[in-house]
Amino acid sequence: MAAIKSPLDESARGTVGKALQGALVDLIDLSLQGKQAHWNLIGHHFRSIHLQLDEVVASARLHSDTVAERAVALGVNPDGRARTIAETSQLGSLDAGYLQDDKVIAAFVERLGSAVARMRERVEATEKPDPVTQDILIGVSADLEKHYWMFQAQR
Repeated sequence: MAAIKSPLDESARGTVGKALQGALVDLIDLSLQGKQAHWNLIGHHFRSIHLQLDEVVASARLHSDTVAERAVALGVNPDGRARTIAETSQLGSLDAGYLQDDKVIAAFVERLGSAVARMRERVEATEKPDPVTQDILIGVSADLEKHYWMFQAQR
């Protein structure tokens, strides 16, 4: 089996690979938790939050594919397996069962805020070793920050 030759040196590839893997874990977990909340949501604001969660999920799924494909293009194998996500995610987990709308808003403000903070660290970390990856992570950050703002506005 032929390996993908990276345009980056070993050190840069390691830094960028770590940033991309972390972004992938955040994005996959956001999409999974978004669906979990979407299915179990209850409350007066059900409809609007139900639809808003689908927007977060769609955005996270789109960006996770872009991030994973960027990793492969650099010769880094992305790991989106369920076990990896469960063991390495820095997002908290949602409670099982029905989730009250105000609790979902608070949970997603927290999750999106922490994901945004880590994404901004990744943007900074990839500035010198790979501006192409940095550009991708800037786009991811912009979308996450938009979702973060929209959930905060409902508190």
